[in-house]
Amino acid sequence: MTLTAHFEELRWALIRCFCAVIICAIPCGIFWRNLFEFIAVWPLRLSNPAPQLIFTAPTDAMFFIFEIALTCGTLIASPFLFQQIWRFIALGLYKKEIAAIIPVVAASFFCFLSGIVFCYFFLPIFLRFLIGFAKGLIDPLFSVNEYFSFLIKMCLVFGLAFELPVTAFVLSKIGIIDHRFLKRYFRHAIVIIFIVGAIFTPTIDALSLMVFCLPLIVLYRVSIFTAFLAQRNGRKIEGTKSLGSV
Repeated sequence: MTLTAHFEELRWALIRCFCAVIICAIPCGIFWRNLFEFIAVWPLRLSNPAPQLIFTAPTDAMFFIFEIALTCGTLIASPFLFQQIWRFIALGLYKKEIAAIIPVVAASFFCFLSGIVFCYFFLPIFLRFLIGFAKGLIDPLFSVNEYFSFLIKMCLVFGLAFELPVTAFVLSKIGIIDHRFLKRYFRHAIVIIFIVGAIFTPTIDALSLMVFCLPLIVLYRVSIFTAFLAQRNGRKIEGTKSLGSV
């Protein structure tokens, strides 16, 4: 394909993605109350005392409905969005490269969703800890827009953090790192993980930092294993090619 044809394909891919998000966002906007109960209210009910959500401007409620509709619509349409991204990337790849990348794309999507689910079910612990500082002195009143932005940021941070094993697998596959390198710098990685957690975690409390860093340390250990598997499979493929040439 020519460069102009690639830009044309990119334009249509973006249009299809935009239409998919809008189509999925429409029912989410209609049933926003049910989504609001499931996504936002459930973690608050497990806190003691339970915070109350408020809005401080006349337009806050309307903008929040649009925000929750677009967010949930994007999440529902994400398989189609990944498919469109993959379809555009696959135009510049060979068949062997496509066969090698498909499992990586699937694993990336699974790890990202796993990070979101992990964050969502541990969110009540964060809230209970944060609210507990002023328990009995100050009533917790959360702005609905700020609370939803906090929820989205936390889910994105954990979703990206859970991509570590896939990243290690890809880097090992192309020969940039190996499992020995990851083992050698394990202690350095722990320090870097805590620094990254302190920077990207939306809150500054110790509990949020530990809940972010401890799973990441476990994922680093998993990354060592995935890097070992990537190198082992690479050696098997090279051994098969050498036998075939003989």
